[in-house]
Amino acid sequence: MAKFRKVRIDFWMDPMVSEEMTPEDRYFYLYLLTNQRTTQIGIYQITKKQMAFDMGYSIESVHSLMERFITHHQLIRYNPETRELAIKNWGENNFDKAGKPMMDCISSELKAVKDSSLIQYVSEWIKKQEIRSLYESFCKKEKVSFSMKGNDQDEFADDHTPVWEEKDDTWTKTHTIRGQEKDKEVDKEKDKQQEVLYSQIESNPDSDHTIHNNQELVDVKEIVEFWDNNGFGFSNLNGKQQLLAWLDDSKFLHPKAVILKAMNIACANNKRRLTYVVGILKNWENESLLSVEEIDSYIESRNPVQKHWQSTDSFPRGRDIPSGFDFDITAGEDW
Repeated sequence: MAKFRKVRIDFWMDPMVSEEMTPEDRYFYLYLLTNQRTTQIGIYQITKKQMAFDMGYSIESVHSLMERFITHHQLIRYNPETRELAIKNWGENNFDKAGKPMMDCISSELKAVKDSSLIQYVSEWIKKQEIRSLYESFCKKEKVSFSMKGNDQDEFADDHTPVWEEKDDTWTKTHTIRGQEKDKEVDKEKDKQQEVLYSQIESNPDSDHTIHNNQELVDVKEIVEFWDNNGFGFSNLNGKQQLLAWLDDSKFLHPKAVILKAMNIACANNKRRLTYVVGILKNWENESLLSVEEIDSYIESRNPVQKHWQSTDSFPRGRDIPSGFDFDITAGEDW
């Protein structure tokens, strides 16, 4: 692996960097691109505690920056379970050359990635077709492997033969069919849940206008899909119904956008629970923050990272020492 990372000189000419990012954002972005944990593929394992130690920031400051880069700038993704971070436009600024040593290195590092969705995420911005195809090949392998494994892992817990070395064609075909059947069952269950949720809207006596109904169906679909795809509990129909109630029973100007923002924050905090999301929404309502713009402005004004840049005379040393309780409007109820 190379002992250096390239940063193009037009980094500072990027409109997002020069106009939308704060000084803290730029410092953090450069750190993500060049720290000692980075790899050739733009996906690497790193903890928030390590980031805080390297940058001299508090854990709270790093968490705030991570949430900002995930939900606002949308430049990275982070899996809190595998501790893997992916940089969206890594492929745009790297991979100028492609040879066998480079391809072998990329292949070796891609094999070590635990969350294959991050491979797909980075591959979409790779310009060089040869390298992009290599990324996509790992995504396809993961999909086939998942289909073969299905949800029957416990049944085959004593079989230590790797999936890709299995020579029994009969076993492979049977196991693949089981995985496909499981997928069909999941799809059927999802369709049933959506029918229940949509029928409640269509039968709502207060919804007199077709246009309103159609828009609400779109909002419901987006929220439910985000819930299902981000680990909030696929089978938790009651939880979905309680969250969807905020579309009609809240003061927010655009409820769907606010709900999705709260869910994004819950994901960033690795607290994918209804009570946590509802706690965030209640905090925002109590503070009369009724739109995403007001919420972003409030969070920005209370961003703990700003404390590090109050002095222009010297660079901050070490980590912040907590001096008291600081109310966090983005935090939900952790119970």
